[in-house]
Amino acid sequence: AKSEMAANRVMASVCSWLERKLRLKVSATKTKVVRPMKSNFLGFTFWKSTKGWECKPTDTAKKKLETKVKEVLLRKRAVAQPLYIVFTKLNQIVRGWVNYYHIGNMSTYLRDKFGPWLRHKVRVVIVKQWKKYDTIYKNLLTLKRIIKSNLDDTSIYQAAMTRLGWYRQCGLSVFNFLLSPKVLLCQKRIGLIKERADLAWSTLMLYIRICVLLYVCSAVYETRTYGAMRGARGVIPYIYSIIINQ
Repeated sequence: AKSEMAANRVMASVCSWLERKLRLKVSATKTKVVRPMKSNFLGFTFWKSTKGWECKPTDTAKKKLETKVKEVLLRKRAVAQPLYIVFTKLNQIVRGWVNYYHIGNMSTYLRDKFGPWLRHKVRVVIVKQWKKYDTIYKNLLTLKRIIKSNLDDTSIYQAAMTRLGWYRQCGLSVFNFLLSPKVLLCQKRIGLIKERADLAWSTLMLYIRICVLLYVCSAVYETRTYGAMRGARGVIPYIYSIIINQ
């Protein structure tokens, strides 16, 4: 609507129609007139881009996701469990959230905020399971040898023997490089990490996969021709190759 008065008039007419024709009771607390950018509809809000109005998850929905992840990655609880149990719980939470909110625009949030934050907290759990400084140093050297890194042993020793807290220690560049997503997502399960972090580490890739799959399925459904279906199916491996190379 172009004005608040027009919006109130539309809301009154719609509520009257719902109650009179469909005999549904409209909730007075949930029904209101708000601007799109301040709205909250089933966990979504709206923003205006160059293409027009688009939806995205609300800040409340993002905070709920981060709260659930914090509960799973609570240090005392996560360190006492095998990593595959922790990763399984994380994957269930992240997949469920992305599957629900994938129609909204959230690539920036997953790439710049949630993804790095999640990976950092998982590194803390992994390093804390190693416990002793000598064990951390030995494991980092093993990872360096396996991935054939050019890191200096002195820098690895300093990072392992630092007296910083667990959270600050895992933020060092040595840990970020040797415990990178590429290392933990390796199909061969290289190094000392016996369980894969799987898609919980690559939330952005999971989001892109769902969007690409829905696009291809809609293209196949709309064309309904064998040639178009064969061409649409060829889109997935091509886009996957671009994502993996990047």
